[in-house]
Amino acid sequence: MDWREWYDCLAKPTWTPAPGTIGLIWQILYPLIGVSFGFVFVQAVRGKLPWFVALPFAVNLVANLLFMPIFSWLRNLPLATGDILVVWATILWMMLAIWPHSRWVAVAQVPYFVWVTIATLLQLSITWMNA
Repeated sequence: MDWREWYDCLAKPTWTPAPGTIGLIWQILYPLIGVSFGFVFVQAVRGKLPWFVALPFAVNLVANLLFMPIFSWLRNLPLATGDILVVWATILWMMLAIWPHSRWVAVAQVPYFVWVTIATLLQLSITWMNA
């Protein structure tokens, strides 16, 4: 079965957003993430930001990109849960690291953090309900 059929068969909490809603939220967030992350990486390459400030952004980007392959291809709920916890924690780390250098980038992460908090609670619930 394809991953969408697999996902539809999983036990999920009643408050689970529809897949279309989840996709729409990411369509809104990804441009914001792209601009703010791009700014951080360009500033780090130019030497205007220390590399340790860009590190949590890099870790977050990798963890974010790994979530769907882990979840949908490997269908590994515990590993996907660990991955999304890394995404969540690195958003906090990013905000703290960038705040002294660029407050707009830190504030721009707030919608991302709110959504990933909801997604993390959802992933924890799905993992627990399907254990």
